[in-house]
Amino acid sequence: MSRLELRSHRFRAEREADWRRLEQLLARAEAGRAAALSEDELLDLPLLYRALISSLSVARATSLDASLIAYLEALAARAYFFVYGARVRPRERLARFFRSGWPGAVRDLWRETLVSGAILILSALVGYLLVTQDADWYGAIMPGGMTQGRDPTATTAYLKSVLYDAHGQSGLSVFATYLFTHNAQIALLAFALGFAFCLPTALLVGQNGLSLGALLALYAGRGLGLQLGGWLVIHGVTELFATVLAGAAGFRLGWTVMFPGERGRLDALANAGRTAGAAMAGVVIMLICAGALEGVGRQLIRDDVARWSIGAATALVWGLYFYWPRRGPA
Repeated sequence: MSRLELRSHRFRAEREADWRRLEQLLARAEAGRAAALSEDELLDLPLLYRALISSLSVARATSLDASLIAYLEALAARAYFFVYGARVRPRERLARFFRSGWPGAVRDLWRETLVSGAILILSALVGYLLVTQDADWYGAIMPGGMTQGRDPTATTAYLKSVLYDAHGQSGLSVFATYLFTHNAQIALLAFALGFAFCLPTALLVGQNGLSLGALLALYAGRGLGLQLGGWLVIHGVTELFATVLAGAAGFRLGWTVMFPGERGRLDALANAGRTAGAAMAGVVIMLICAGALEGVGRQLIRDDVARWSIGAATALVWGLYFYWPRRGPA
């Protein structure tokens, strides 16, 4: 036996027991029996992996047997994907997202959510007061595609007809589609542009609030404020909450860019992006739900009490889902 072979044999004899144990644990885990591993075995896996990496480093540095190095490299690759890779099935990952990932991200954004919600409410109040005092403000605030003939020159009968009458459903569908598209664009842009020091996010959320306030002022001035509110809340609770959460996600990114803290700016932004990204994935789901409510419930249900009841129910559902205390980490 040559000197190199003797050294390789001794090297293997000193460490092979750990390699074999790691290989056995990996074989059980890869066969779909990871749940059967005991707590001690799960704790041993990263320790055995680090010992294996150390052995591989020594083997390469001392130019040991090539077949031994190849064996260690293959075992290290298997162990890496188990120790650090994604081992959760897509169905389990999806369930975890809905169970804890999404609501946890929303709760983590509670400060930014309060700021975003306050901007929306205050801007809606400003839009309401401006149009109430001077109807000319309506045209300046409302985008052209959003009016569809619903402006201060319209008759009260016409404004009411689009909320209840069957002959108004065609125009109502167009308006509903525009509202959904408009709010969806604002939500996505509010998040995407948040990195620009929060300013575009605040402006977009504020623009949405101004439009909402102007529309409420128009209908309230004709004695139709409660009726319009019922028409809006069926989908609006979900859609506006989604807009507020998108703004909160954008604020988290912008604030992190300005004040990264002790961590590097890129590291801090990556960490903030994980939370904001999880929240935004949920926002897309909320917008889809709002679209379903808008396309079915709002156009088929014409009773004011029923409309307000559905709006209250959706507010309760989202509130409990996001903010009801949960056991364990979010």
